[in-house]
This record gives sequence, structure tokens and C-alpha cells, in this order.
Amino acid sequence: MVKGIGQILAELQRFRDAAGKTKESLLANLVMIGEIPAPTFGESERVRFVQDRFSESGLQNSSSDEVGNGFGILPGKDRAKNILVVAHADTVFSEKVDHTITVETERVVGPGVADNSISLAALATLPMILDHLGLELDSNLILMVNSRSLGRGNLEGLRFFLKNNQMPIRAGVCVEGVELGRLTIGSFGMLRGEITCQVSDQYDWTRFGTSGAIVTINEIINRLVEIPLPRRPKTSIVLGSIEGGTSFNTVATRATLRFEIRSESEELLADVRQHLEDAIAEVSSASGADVTLDIFARRKKGGILSSHPLARHSRSIMKELGVEPRLSPSASEISAFVDGDIPAVTLGLTEGGQIRQLKEFIRIDPVFTGIAQLVGVLLAIDGGYCDEHE
Repeated sequence: MVKGIGQILAELQRFRDAAGKTKESLLANLVMIGEIPAPTFGESERVRFVQDRFSESGLQNSSSDEVGNGFGILPGKDRAKNILVVAHADTVFSEKVDHTITVETERVVGPGVADNSISLAALATLPMILDHLGLELDSNLILMVNSRSLGRGNLEGLRFFLKNNQMPIRAGVCVEGVELGRLTIGSFGMLRGEITCQVSDQYDWTRFGTSGAIVTINEIINRLVEIPLPRRPKTSIVLGSIEGGTSFNTVATRATLRFEIRSESEELLADVRQHLEDAIAEVSSASGADVTLDIFARRKKGGILSSHPLARHSRSIMKELGVEPRLSPSASEISAFVDGDIPAVTLGLTEGGQIRQLKEFIRIDPVFTGIAQLVGVLLAIDGGYCDEHE
């Protein structure tokens, strides 16, 4: 067993070399995982595939739960300690999209390959890498493929596990495909939702100023951009997408705006929501259209401090590998750990681009640095060097 942070840092290149020797298995896992469609709420086949890989690697308790999470446990010498490593299974792509994955000399291309198929492939290959390295942890290593993460999934899979799990979790590590250097230690406050405008077929088009659902949504957008947002605490409104209408020559009777409100302040988050509700009420009243607000996801601000040993040692591991850490809050899996008051970090595995587009890609060689980083952080947690009392 590797002892001491200094020895972990000294061994990182060996970890990277061992990861590189599993290249063929890693890429095979990536292609097979990536070619299984996994839209949110439809991840079961992909989860089942990774579970099979866990079983083939000899992991114990390879199973799934009521909400479709998949697990495998690599037993440690001290069965009372547990480290949870998670990667979300779902992608933004529907089953109707061509999920063909192309392996090139230096990169892999295909929908969802960066977000988040490469992370699932890394989890499926991790037991082999640890075996090659001859590493046996003191803690149980719980490898989890979590379901229902994105969009309306609202982290339901991970939240369900953390709420119902009976095993005490020492720390969590969330694995994301990109970008290598990402180090997330906390969550910002967030509200995510949809504003829908519906105009009745019996709508009175003689009303002054009526121009259909899209114009009504546009009026709401105008009100949103007028909301005063301070630079400190950082607060923003992200207008993610808008859709509506059916043709060039037909007035749209339905339109939907998808948005996200982010803030470092819970008070400001509530204030912006109130502004939003007031704007919707005013526009709805003036237009006569039925405008509804549906907030289906919320995150609370929190996480560990940058001085926490888990954050500090994660930075030192990344720097030793020649990776410059980039700290930024997130609304992803780490938010569930924040809710459960469990110290956690999110790590990016590799470089990539065109995220959430059909030609999404990852670079192959940096993945092995990313995996070495992951192994180093797991050993630091396992050795007790990331405990807050350190």
C-alpha cells in the first residue's frame, strides 16, 4: 500500500503508465458504452453493460436499485470505510440519434463520448488498473453508475442512493469526461425550469398587441434581462433554449423557454425567482395567454473550502502531473454530496470539445493522466490524508 502524500506524488507516473497499458480495454469499453443510447430516464441498458463489466472484474454486490443506479464494490481491508466514485450514465441525446463512435489515432468522436461515456469506461477499467498496480485499498471502493442525472432527472439517482444507503461514505469523487484540470469542490445555488406559453385555439386575435406564443415568451425574456444582477455575489440567468411554432405561416400557439438561475447567494436566488414570477404574471395578464412556470430542479450553495485537505491534496496531485487545477462551482453530482454533508470533489478526465453536439470528441492520451489523477486522489482519501481533522 502506498503510504504518505509524498509517496503518492512520487508514484503518479507509474499510475499513468499502468493506465496506458489498459488502452485497448479502455477504448473497447468506451465504444461499447458510447454506442448504447442513454437519454435521461432511459439509461438501463447502458447501466447493465457497465454492471456486467464490474462482475467480470470480480467486484462484489454488482447490482442495481429501484431508480436504476448500478453498483460494484471493490472490497477493502477495512470494511467499515467506504469511498464512493460516481459517473452519470445519461446523456442529452435521444435514442433516435446515431450513436456510432469513431476511434481515430489521437481522439474518439461521437455523441456523449465526453459527457459522459469516457467516465463510465474509466470506472469499468479502474479495477484492472488497480490490479496491475498491485494496490489494495483499506476502504471499500463503491463504483456507481448513477441514473437520472441531467435535466429533469435532477440528480435523482445519486440523491436516492445517498438518502437510502446504509454504508457510511467517507468521501465522494465525481468523474466527468472533460476538462482535465477541472476541480469542483462545491455547488452554487441554482434553479432550473421551463416557462411555457400556451394560446388557446379560441384565442381572441383582435386583442391589442397579440402576436402568438413566441412573442409572449420574448416579452418575458425582455423582462428577465432587465432584472438587476450584482457582480458580487455572482449571479446569472442562463437562457438555455427556446422552441415553439410549427411553420412559417402559422401563428405559434405554444412556446417554451428553458432557463437556469445561478447565484452564490440563496437570498439573491429567491429574489430573482420573485422577479421572474412577477414578470410572468404581468405578461400573462397583459397578453391573455396561459403562461406557466415549472421549476423542476434546485441546488443549494455549499461544499468544502479550498483549504480542506481533500481540495488541497487534489490540487497537489494535479500539479505533480503537470495539470493546472481550475476551481469552479458546479450544479452537477457534487450538489448531492453537498446536501448529504459529505466531502467530495469532481475531477475531469481528459481534453475534448464540441460538448453536447453530435461530433463531440475526447483526446485519448490525456485520459491516462486523468486516470492517474483519479487513482492518486483515491489513495489520498484512503490513507486518511483528506480527512478534515488532518
